[in-house]
Amino acid sequence: MKRLAGKVCVVTGGSLGIGRACALRMAAEGARIAVFDQLRTEGRALVRQLIGQGSAAAYWHVDVARERQVAKAMGEVDTRFGTIDVLVNNAGIAGANKPTHELTEEDWDRVLAVNVKGVFFCTKHAVPFMSRLGCGSIINLSSIYGLVGAPDVPPYHAAKGAVRLMSKTDALIYAKQGIRVNSIHPGYIWTPMVENHLRDSGVLDLEAGRRDLAALHPLGRVGEPDDVAWGAVYLASDESRFVTGSELVIDGGYTAR
Repeated sequence: MKRLAGKVCVVTGGSLGIGRACALRMAAEGARIAVFDQLRTEGRALVRQLIGQGSAAAYWHVDVARERQVAKAMGEVDTRFGTIDVLVNNAGIAGANKPTHELTEEDWDRVLAVNVKGVFFCTKHAVPFMSRLGCGSIINLSSIYGLVGAPDVPPYHAAKGAVRLMSKTDALIYAKQGIRVNSIHPGYIWTPMVENHLRDSGVLDLEAGRRDLAALHPLGRVGEPDDVAWGAVYLASDESRFVTGSELVIDGGYTAR
């Protein structure tokens, strides 16, 4: 059964990690995929893979922190595929790992521009196409650190908390138009961003670092991108038609304590 047959899904930050896994799983479930990213080589390679597997897909070179680029790309997706049914706001960066009093304004603004303003711009310019249909699903990637705190990367935690409440607000605003908005809150998922975070934290042995992260989760392992992608497939599908304003926590039990 193709759970997303006929749907057009925009995945931001779709070239690597969680975004790539979402694109692959959604395509396998019958969706047509629009990959938004700044990693041109990786994005185009993913699109070639999807097309080779029989899926319809295309790549757009987009900086989600630039409204004009977002608006133009959304319009081109609609022109190419005829609609936009699903938006996965996945694009994000970790940013500077410094205590608050050592952060510069530039450090702060860089993270908020991608992780918060990017969600705003993409939602703003996807909603008109969804409203035309009277339905749609917006899936915002927050984090466990949109639910609980930690003593590191303050801009990242602030941004992910913002995404959590943006999701609830937009769920209420657009419910009458049939547009559902939900957030996903992953624990530590083994992606290039997490690997880079470990390196920036001074971890030289990545395998030892991975074991340390695994120990933070009651299930005893770090998550894989697919663990999150399957949650996104559910929220994109009609199986979740009565789900909006919710927080889907995929964290191996991290926040259960």
